Order: sequence, then structure tokens, then C-alpha cells
Amino acid sequence: MTVTLSPRALMSLLANGPKAMDVLETAFGMGLLDALEPGPVRLDALATRFGVRPLRLYKFLDCLESLGFLRRDEPDDDIGSTSYRPVPGLRDAVAAVVGPGAVERDRDRYPWRRLHGRLPESLRGQVSIGDDDFAWPPKTDAQTADFERSMAVGLGPVIEAVRRHAGLLWPERRRLLEVGGGDGTLAAHILDTAAGLRADVYNLPAVAPLVAATRVARGHAERLGFVGGDFLTEPLPRGYDAMSFVRVLHDWPNEVARRLVEQAYAALEPGGLLLICEEFRTPDRLAMQFFWSYFLIGVDSCVSRLREAEFYTKLLAEVGFERVAVLPGAWELVVAYKPTPAG
Repeated sequence: MTVTLSPRALMSLLANGPKAMDVLETAFGMGLLDALEPGPVRLDALATRFGVRPLRLYKFLDCLESLGFLRRDEPDDDIGSTSYRPVPGLRDAVAAVVGPGAVERDRDRYPWRRLHGRLPESLRGQVSIGDDDFAWPPKTDAQTADFERSMAVGLGPVIEAVRRHAGLLWPERRRLLEVGGGDGTLAAHILDTAAGLRADVYNLPAVAPLVAATRVARGHAERLGFVGGDFLTEPLPRGYDAMSFVRVLHDWPNEVARRLVEQAYAALEPGGLLLICEEFRTPDRLAMQFFWSYFLIGVDSCVSRLREAEFYTKLLAEVGFERVAVLPGAWELVVAYKPTPAG
């Protein structure tokens, strides 16, 4: 059963955010989350296993329950017999946020503190994030490389989704163009599951060394390529029977997104596949996008525009694609095909 907190209760949790993170980091670091994972697990068994005081552990687990992460069964006055069952995926979710490769840790290095406590001035344009700290689009090779490395950190849900649907997406494909494909991390993962495919990353020339490093590290010397260019000023390269926009279109206004989809339609071979994966506008996605929504308050040149998946399915149909579908996953994939001459 899903329980929705009242606004007042939610505000209390938000006000205690640093304490909540302390609890989660402790539970993860001690191994409590691993012990809870099979569930149900008794309090007395947990206390013995970790050498802690049962009553204190009881209150510690109350903290996890208050966050919605545990379900508790306390049958009588014997606290030790209280059993706990975590919500599915709790351990992996906490690891993704507090682990060494966490997206949140990467985002925290951006100078968001410049805005903290000064949001009224920022909203009026008196406080901003300078181009030396974050420029959009990136203005120097160093900024481009730094941005692409950061974006690669958050690719986990996309990689999971494309792996899940690899058998549907790639068997009939020969050449994939990953438009705005970062450092090639996603393309390399796709090649792992598609033996007959070659993939080229299309990105600003400054990204070429990053893709070259990925090519060597991932062992795709003959199958992972790079094409330099700027999709805002140049037509997309031709000769591909598959193209992808992954976490690209949400960075641009509607008219630019439409123009890029139209360019993909024009460049794709007949029967070609177009794949779109974005941070679609859902409650979960909005929550995980919170950092960028906050940080970009101080940046006038960029709006990370989360749209509903229906925006893209409608756009693809209007441009002329057929067999438009939304594939389920950690992040949904929108796929569509350019008609063949025979229709």
C-alpha cells in the first residue's frame, strides 16, 4: 500500500534532510541495508549481528521507517521480536546516491552554493552562475570535456533500458549515430549487446579525445567511431540506419527539438530507427532532476525542459515516423521508424 504524506509531514522530513542522509549513509556503510535486504529480519537478530544496543537500533530503524523505506511488524511488547522488511530496491537506491560513483556526488561539485540563501537575488538576475563555472553551450574545449564526463556519470538508467530492449532494437541495424553521444559510454554499452552493429558518436570536435579513450577502455577499436560537428548549425550525417537522441532534446526549446527530429528523419535511411531517451516529466524524474532545476536558476542560457513522453510520440508522428512506441524501463525509450519507399 502506498501512503502519501501530508504537506506538513513532508516539510518536517525536508527540514531534517541532513539528518536523514546521515541515517542512510550509516545504514549503508554499516551493512544494515544488506542485512535487511532479504526481509523480514528481526530486531534482536540485527542487534546481535552488528553488536549494537537493541533499543537504540529500534529508534534508528524508526528513522528509516519515517522516510518510507521500511515496513515494520511489532507483534507484542517484546521489542526484540519486531521484524522489518525494506521496500524493494532500497539498498541499490541508497548505493546509487551515497556510493563513490553517485550522480549526486558529481553534481555537488558544481558551485550551487553561490545561489544558496540568495535565491531572491538570483530570481531577479542579481546573482548568477558565471561562464567560468558553467557555460551553456560550453564555450571552451575544457568546459565541453568536463560537461561530457559529468553526463556520463548519470547514464545508469539509460544503459539498463537499452540493454533490456537490445533484442528488439539492434538485430537488423548496421550503423548507429549517437547524436550528442557524450564520451561514447552509452554507445560502448550498446555495442556490448549488438555484435553486428557499428556506432559513431556525433558531437563537438572537443569530445573526440574522450571517445577515443572510451574506445580503448571498452575494447571496441574497430566499431566505435567519432564524427565531429555541431547539430545546431550543420545537418546530421547520412548513411545510418539507426540514430539516437539520449538526454539531448530536453536541453533545447520546442522548435529546436522539432528541427533536430526533422533532421534525423531526413538523414536516416528508409526503414531507419530513431530512439529518444529523455528525463520525461514524471514525479520520480522531477525529484531526481531537482539539482539541475535548482542550479540552473542562476543560468539564463539553459533550461532543462522535462517534457511528457507524449510530446515526443506526437512530434515523431507529425514529422512522418511510423510504428511509434514507448518501451518500458528504468527510463522509458521512445522508438520510431522512417517509412520505406513501399510504405
